[in-house]
Amino acid sequence: MNVASVQQASPASGGVHTAGPVARDAPSIVPLQVKAAVEGAAEMTAERIVVLDVGDVLAITDWFIIASAPNVRRVRRIAELMESHVKAAGGPGPIRTEGLDEAQWVLLDFGEFVAHIFHEPTREYYDLERLWSDVPRHEFD
Repeated sequence: MNVASVQQASPASGGVHTAGPVARDAPSIVPLQVKAAVEGAAEMTAERIVVLDVGDVLAITDWFIIASAPNVRRVRRIAELMESHVKAAGGPGPIRTEGLDEAQWVLLDFGEFVAHIFHEPTREYYDLERLWSDVPRHEFD
């Protein structure tokens, strides 16, 4: 997975375009540790990886990563790989982890960002992308 293949979807336009060079301090720049977590998810072939920039509307974190897998074993492995990739990029481990036992919806809270790894039917049910459809969205190929 090449993190350079990020695409940004504009909620206002409904379109998707390849993200070009952006100013270093622009809010749409995905931080290194978020990219590292995405790489970890992609290594385990997580499905439909999306990063939402929730910093302007949510006080507790700046970014959501949403990914899914077709079975709970892969959900757990994606969570493990996300954590190891963030640590390898110089980031901390998660402040809190929830849902790892059942692995229907695993939440990894890294402070600056929160990763949501779903078993696919659970992702469809909760549909977080719809709930946060008004924030900038980055999709990874």
